[in-house]
Amino acid sequence: MLRKLTKRLFGEQKGITGLETAIILIAFVVVAAVFAYTVLSAGLFSTQKSQEAVYSGLQRTQSTLEIKSSVIAKASSSTPADVGQLVFTVAVAAGGESIDFTNPTNSSGLATGNNYVTISYIDKYQRVDNLAWSSVPLGTNNGDTMLDPGEQFQLTVGGTTDANNLVAVLTSQALVKDTTFTIEIKTAHGAVMSFERTTPDHINTINDLH
Repeated sequence: MLRKLTKRLFGEQKGITGLETAIILIAFVVVAAVFAYTVLSAGLFSTQKSQEAVYSGLQRTQSTLEIKSSVIAKASSSTPADVGQLVFTVAVAAGGESIDFTNPTNSSGLATGNNYVTISYIDKYQRVDNLAWSSVPLGTNNGDTMLDPGEQFQLTVGGTTDANNLVAVLTSQALVKDTTFTIEIKTAHGAVMSFERTTPDHINTINDLH
């Protein structure tokens, strides 16, 4: 009698142990599945973000400008020893997209800050942003203000009047002879295009800065 009772108790204990083991295994499987799904989802999300970053970088690079001519420095009519305007030709870099060169100005001919393209001047004395500029299409073009691939725009940095030319806006130091400066051109979409030039040791009416 005692032997039968003991056997029954041990048998029931074995059954309980087997059930608990099964539950634990199932729990491990469920946890592993959830963990694997989480890792997979995170990997897919990370891959998607990386892809978006790459495409965004390519889009910005494709909108970059390039210079297609020498940079011409024009002396100011009111102050012949100072440069009043910079003139050069730009085009869309190979494989790039169209760039909007709409140039809103106020009644004084000054840039209002709403330009799709902004131009800055930098030298060792100063940085001046949002310079007045104008553009003229050269050669074959469709007549609008969009610089499309295959077209060229001649940009003039600095206005034609004493109120908005470089002499007026460069208040810390005028652009005079033997001065190294940098011009930055920032478009709505695309990397910043910049170039550096140095004025000659004598300012003529027209100066080719190459």
